Amino acid sequence: MVDLSYAENQIHCVTNFQDLISTPFSGEINAICWNRKLIGDFSEIVKKIELSENITEIEQEELRELQLSEQGQLAREILLNDLKVLEAHGASPILNVIKYYDQDDTYPFFPTDVYSFHVDRSPVPTDTFLCTYYGDSSEILPNSQGIKKVLIPEIRAELKKLYDGADEDFESFLSEQFFDLHYQANPGAKPMSCGLGHLWRLAVDHPESKVPPCLHRAPKEKSGQNRLLLIC
Repeated sequence: MVDLSYAENQIHCVTNFQDLISTPFSGEINAICWNRKLIGDFSEIVKKIELSENITEIEQEELRELQLSEQGQLAREILLNDLKVLEAHGASPILNVIKYYDQDDTYPFFPTDVYSFHVDRSPVPTDTFLCTYYGDSSEILPNSQGIKKVLIPEIRAELKKLYDGADEDFESFLSEQFFDLHYQANPGAKPMSCGLGHLWRLAVDHPESKVPPCLHRAPKEKSGQNRLLLIC
């Protein structure tokens, strides 16, 4: 089970896929979790995928062709079913084996890679779905425990040094460069692990959203294991 003790006002748990996609975000709730305990050996799949990059996408045909043990086959069926139900919902899920993500060092004082707490933005209504099956898990930060980095005076001053346009266009610059999507955890903040096997639906910043977008990040790879992640 996922520990919701310090984010229970923000996260709602369900027990099936239909409730995952149909339960509305409301009030403070901007993350919905299909809390699952999965069977099968997902590590076997990770070990049998030939890695070509630091992030390798697994095509469904490649997944079906893997020679697997009985436990590996059980894991494969779960992966294929998750892909199937998400596609039927209209999503475009991607299954990746991840060694690590590229880190952004363009501005040392303001990394904008996925290891930074951030929100997703879309011009149309949509949600982010994700599930870690193996390896280090994604993390969520309660909105009350983070602050937009562009609102921190020291960071804002540094960003203004990068900008050479009119003052009234500064906010547009922050948005165009995606600086306004990133957050800094408050002192004493407690990020929450999304755990293994749970399928999450996270609120996105879009014009029709009625709730704040969900703050999340990729984990720093501490375990030495490659991650198996579904995301869309």
